Amino acid sequence: MRVMAIDYGDRRIGLAVSDARGVLCGEAFTLTEWNMDRAAQRIAEEVRLRGVETLVLGLPKNMDGSEGPRAEISRRFAALLEAETGLEPVLWDERRSSVEAHAILHANGRKMKQHRKTVDAVAASLLLEGYLASLAR
Repeated sequence: MRVMAIDYGDRRIGLAVSDARGVLCGEAFTLTEWNMDRAAQRIAEEVRLRGVETLVLGLPKNMDGSEGPRAEISRRFAALLEAETGLEPVLWDERRSSVEAHAILHANGRKMKQHRKTVDAVAASLLLEGYLASLAR
């Protein structure tokens, strides 16, 4: 079962895809797209190309667990993804994923300016790892 995790952003979208068995993160990359409809279409292409069976979409929540405007945008994007792929995305709490991604990049010697290019892919891989770990429990 191949799983794709999505860290949706207004400019860049992080994507992470598991291995075929749905155990490990196989690859992570960034998609640059500003238009939500086109982003959903491009992700649908990746889903078909890679044989993805499950989508996991980051749901931004406030630290107290409440949802704000970014969560509503993610829910709208989830509906577009479902229409384009036929797969209902699992909404996954992404609190602190970007913070952790920046910390990982910093710990590996990346300068802040370089983070923009890869932070979304790293955040998507963290979402994917969290989701896969929950399945293993």
